[in-house]
Amino acid sequence: MNKIQIEHLYKRYDNAENDTLKDINLEIDDKEFVAIIGPSGCGKSTLLRCFSGLEEVTKGKINVDGKRFDNIPPQKRSIAMVFQDYALYPHMTVYNNMAFNLKLSKFSKSEIDSRVKEAAQKLNLTDYLARKPAQLSGGQRQRVALGRAMVRAPEVFLMDEPLSNLDAKLRVSTRQDIIKLHRQLKTITIYVTHDQAEAMAMADKILIMRKGVIQQYGKPEELYDNPRNLFVARFIGSPSMNILKGTLSNEGIFTIGEKDYNLRKIINKKFLQEAQRETILGFRPEKVSEIRSENSINRNSDKLHENFVEIVATKNLVEYMGGYTLVYLKTVDGVKIVIQTSQKVTEDNQQLHLYINKSDIYLFDAKSGHVLR
Repeated sequence: MNKIQIEHLYKRYDNAENDTLKDINLEIDDKEFVAIIGPSGCGKSTLLRCFSGLEEVTKGKINVDGKRFDNIPPQKRSIAMVFQDYALYPHMTVYNNMAFNLKLSKFSKSEIDSRVKEAAQKLNLTDYLARKPAQLSGGQRQRVALGRAMVRAPEVFLMDEPLSNLDAKLRVSTRQDIIKLHRQLKTITIYVTHDQAEAMAMADKILIMRKGVIQQYGKPEELYDNPRNLFVARFIGSPSMNILKGTLSNEGIFTIGEKDYNLRKIINKKFLQEAQRETILGFRPEKVSEIRSENSINRNSDKLHENFVEIVATKNLVEYMGGYTLVYLKTVDGVKIVIQTSQKVTEDNQQLHLYINKSDIYLFDAKSGHVLR
């Protein structure tokens, strides 16, 4: 059983004023597929390179199965890396590209042949073994890169944005190949990507980073439903979570402009000690329970608004996406929001009343960004 433990890891490059990685603590269990995501420059590829040995750890340690791993020379670590540019030798056939590292390690010809053909069969490359990279499509080249890593039978697969050079349709089919491969091999896989949708679709767990610091680590649904802070809430999900700024009283009344919402029931009492705390209300675009036009509102008989947060906004743009529609709006306070709905929505600039169940509302402290629920 393989288990990775990263403890208090720091990385600072020579002549740099700040650490690229700051106090990274992480556990990855056997057979897990972990995706690392975050904005450009957050340190996700650096973390991968520290694990591989391509970068030296400044402070901290990496253990695999309880044994120190970061002090092992890179060439002796039982890992295999797959890069975004494939890194294939253009003058070699597919067979020789996949066999190259095994030949350097002086495996027997029969063992090399067995491993290459087995990997080719799993990756549907058997008919292409005699071809050279230039004769292959982008997806096929990426599968060759996967096969070259696979034949080494590593303890850990490291993948650094392996699908970024593929078109949208090919990305979907190739990521399915990677998922199937992971399920077959049952090897720990650490996968760096800038595409949060890709991470959500592929990973058992997701690590979100920002400025070299871990923001949250957990299952995709955990990060989506229970974000730890505003950064995670807005980074996960497309379109991004809508946010409205206001104040929260110690009685649980959230105020935006002249509008008050009683949110006492959904907030932990410990967060209600500070009077008039600057607060951010968030809701996901698909969580709008009902949309009503101005002329369909009857305040005297309609009780819907009592259990919901009501937001009044004017349409700016409607995008029909097939199975759903994206509606871009501007609130009476001038805040731009977007909602996702299956309701039929016309293009005219009419005013709409949006109803969001209070249980689907998120509240964040405006200063720290920490969630208040």
